[in-house]
Order: sequence, then structure tokens, then C-alpha cells
Amino acid sequence: MKNNITKEKILVTGANGFVGLRLLEHIKNMNFDIRVLSRNPSDQYESIQCDFLKNNIPSNSLNSIDIVFHLAGFAHDFRSSIEVNSIYQLINVDATVQLAELAVKKNVKTFIFVSSVKAGGRPHPKKCMNETDQGELDSKYGKSKRDAELKLLKIGKKSGMNVVIVRPSLVYGKGMRGNLNLMLTGIKNGWFPPLPKIKNRRSMIHVDDLVEALIFVSLNKNANGEIFILTDGQPYSSREIYDAMCNSLGKEIPKWSLPLWIFIIMSKLNKRISFKIDKLLGDECYSSEKIELIGFKAKKSINNLNENETFY
Repeated sequence: MKNNITKEKILVTGANGFVGLRLLEHIKNMNFDIRVLSRNPSDQYESIQCDFLKNNIPSNSLNSIDIVFHLAGFAHDFRSSIEVNSIYQLINVDATVQLAELAVKKNVKTFIFVSSVKAGGRPHPKKCMNETDQGELDSKYGKSKRDAELKLLKIGKKSGMNVVIVRPSLVYGKGMRGNLNLMLTGIKNGWFPPLPKIKNRRSMIHVDDLVEALIFVSLNKNANGEIFILTDGQPYSSREIYDAMCNSLGKEIPKWSLPLWIFIIMSKLNKRISFKIDKLLGDECYSSEKIELIGFKAKKSINNLNENETFY
């Protein structure tokens, strides 16, 4: 990091997302000048407008930039598979490569790419996967993230630009979206039943720890050219997550649970239901030992949150 006279200038994509907003909160009081690249310009920061589906990235986006935090990406959608696959390619791969190649031309020092544990392929049922494990890529999303990773590492090696890839596990915290938010809403409104007490393992990371890790690797020379999985170091069962959400909402934890056999029967109805139940009760365990070895360790777990760090 430069001295107090000259500030590092950073570019953030995905600045309006769950993680992007929290990253900006963390760095706005640090020794950085901030620029965002977004479909929706910000009144708070220097902004350049760009829709990755419609526009090439403006060349001036990376003028004088030292560090890029590339968070923008496309995760899931309910449109036709052909249309969705095209979007995965355009946003997760093509736009990422275009941004990195432009960063090289503009002499950007460091490029941080937020990927996903899905880039490591199908989770292993009997171990917590690390960065060297590569299972079958069973989703277009995971494949697009892995394609982008490989291309970025090649660009970094060829150009000398520092490239760091971060694979977060399931991210939670205030403002979270997706299945975790759906579960929290269901518990809050009383329609999500208590899950069975099984011993599955799911890795998670609080959004504040994730953004602290992004800043950490952007300033750590030992991170260059590496892929890092991020977790809080403690896998949880689905029931433990359910109970932690109850505590977060101030709701009494039910003394009963829905039997596992009900979910087993439901999973046999069709593939779509089976997939959802596997997402709810299956194993998705990952190891963050690699990033811990260079000095970063998450501070939060689902069991030690205060009222300002809740799920909601």
C-alpha cells in the first residue's frame, strides 16, 4: 500500500450487489480513491456506466487504477437454458477477460476476481474440498467461473499483473439473497419447518469477513497468482444454520424437527425437488486452510454474531 500522500486508486465492479456494497462500506474510510464500473452510476463515488451485456468496457474505466476488485457476475436465472448459458459466457467469462486485458494495457498492478466454490466442481461427500481438488463441473455457472479463472491466471502469468482469485463459500449477512434469505424469511413468517438433526456439513463465510479477505489479498504479495477458498473455518449442519437463524430473529428454537424420511420421499418425486432438497440438506464443505497459512482468518461464525451482524 502506498504512503499517506498518494492514495491507491481502485475500481470496483458489482458495486451495487450484496458483497459490493459491503466492500465499499469497508474501504471508503481507508487510503483509497474509489471508482465504480456499473450499469447504474453512483452519486457517492466516481462512476463509469457500462452494461456488460450490451457494451464494451470503456477504455478510460481503468485510467490510473492500481487495484481492480471484479465482483460483477451472473449467478442464476429462470429463463431458458440457451439464453442463460449465453449470459454466463458474456458476463462471467467474456467481460472478465476483457476487463483483465484492459487492466494490463493500463498498467493495473493487481486484479482481484471473486469467483465461487462452484468453480471447483461437485462437492466431495466425504471431505472438505481445497483449491487443488477439482470435481466434475456440474453447472453452467461453475463452468463459466472456472473458465474465467483459467483465462485470468494465464493473463496474469503472461503480463506480470498480479491476479488473485477468491472462491467464497456460502455468503451470509445483512442484505443476503437467494436460498438463505428465503429460509430466513420462512422462519420469520412461521412457514419454514425445523430441519432434521442430521450431520451434514456446509461451509459459510460472513460478508464482512469476505470483504476483509478481499482487501487482505489485494495487499499481500504472497497471494499473487493464487486461488483461495474462503470459509469461517467451521462447517455447520443445516439444522445448526436453522437454529442460528432462529436466534438471530429472536425466535424460540422449536423442540421438534421434521423427520428426514419426509425429505427422502419428497426427493423421489422429481429431479427438481431432489435438487432443492440436496441444496438444503446435502454436504458442501470446503477448506480455507490455504489463505489461513498466509495470515488471514475469519473472525465471525453464525454462532457469535451481535445484533449489528445478524442474518438480516
